[in-house]
Formats: sequence, structure tokens, C-alpha cells
Amino acid sequence: MKHHILLVEDEQDLGHVVSEYLQVMDFLVTWQKTAEEAYASFCSKPGQYHILIIDVQLPGSNGFELAQRVIKINPGIPFLFLTARNEKKDRLFGLKIGADDYINKPFDIDELVLRIRNIIRRNNTAGTSGNSLTVGDITLHKDVLKLSIANAKKDISLTPREAQLLEYLFLNKNRVVKREEILINLWGENDYFAGRSLDVFISRIRKQLATSKHIKIENVYGVGFIFSCKDENPAA
Repeated sequence: MKHHILLVEDEQDLGHVVSEYLQVMDFLVTWQKTAEEAYASFCSKPGQYHILIIDVQLPGSNGFELAQRVIKINPGIPFLFLTARNEKKDRLFGLKIGADDYINKPFDIDELVLRIRNIIRRNNTAGTSGNSLTVGDITLHKDVLKLSIANAKKDISLTPREAQLLEYLFLNKNRVVKREEILINLWGENDYFAGRSLDVFISRIRKQLATSKHIKIENVYGVGFIFSCKDENPAA
């Protein structure tokens, strides 16, 4: 099956080159030049796209605003940002709203392809395994990207990266998990921006777990985290 990419890039030459190369690399590509056109395209068939590649600086609405509108329709859709601005605040904001990656212009097209394939592979791993994991009073439904917490009114929707990180923590509960271990195994790299991305996701997961009576994520200063599960079987 070919994976379908929604490319949102207003620069004519760059958009043409990226679109053509991705098709040569066996992707299906829909290329839109504005946020409004891209949003309309996504809304018309929200289930057909496997990933969005979004330029941050677009005419009219910017790429951040587009991404925020898109994830209201499909919270699990993976996306990465392209930008000509190497500003830390932009990177952190993009990661905060759920971006799977962030790449600066000018970029190597083969690196972009590799990052796209890695994101799609991680998404497939997180979203199609067809089973659930339960620890304490929480259950991770990997097949539908949902988190259930006992006594909560409704399930929590997860992004593929959140589900992947939660699964890794589930499988390594009650032990110190080093930051570099998570970054290498899940992000594929251990650098400053990957580290900040991890911090954003840990913060979001902590908020999602706020109502759990048995699970919390503890910091081990300068080392990593402990996914702590207390009273996992209180009736035993």
C-alpha cells in the first residue's frame, strides 16, 4: 500500500521538487499551497492521509494554525513542520501542539524521506498492534490510540508518539528509564531538540495521568524517569 502525504508548501519551486521526489520514492502526494486549501483537502477525506508535511510560513493562516485545526478532526494524524526560521520558540511551540518532527530549510530531500518513513513506521507500530496494556488503574488501547483511566468519565485520545512513549513506559514500569534510552529507541537520536520534544511529551502524559490513583511519572534528576505504579493489585 502506498502512503498518502498531504504536502503544504507555498514556495512553487520547492513544492514541485519535494512533491515530484516523494512520488518517485513511491508515495502518493497531494500538494496544496495555502492553509485553507490544505484544510479543505483534509476535511474532504480525513482518513486518506498518512502524514502531513506543513510549512510554518504560509500565506494567510500559518502552519501552526493549520495543524491545530487538523488535529481537532483527527487527533492521531502525524505531521512534521518545515521552516526557514531556526528559532527555538517556534520549534518548542510546534512540538507542544503535537508535531512528530521539525526540519529546517534548506534540507536534504533524502533526510526528509527518511524522517517521513520513520514517522509512518512508528505510527503503524503504535496504532495497529490490535491489543491493550493495563497497569494499575489505566489501560492503553494501542489499536485505537486511547487511554482509559478507572473512574474517568471518558477515554483520552492519544497521538501516535504519545501512545508509543506510554507503551515504552508501561513495559519498563517501576525502574529508572534513562533519557538517552528513550530518545535512541523512540526518536532515533539523542540531541537537544529531541530531548526538548521528550520533555514536552512527558509533561503532556503527566497531565493525562493526573486522575490516576496508582500511576505517576517521577523525575530522576540528571538521569531519566520512573513510571511508578503503586498498589497495582490492591485487593491481593
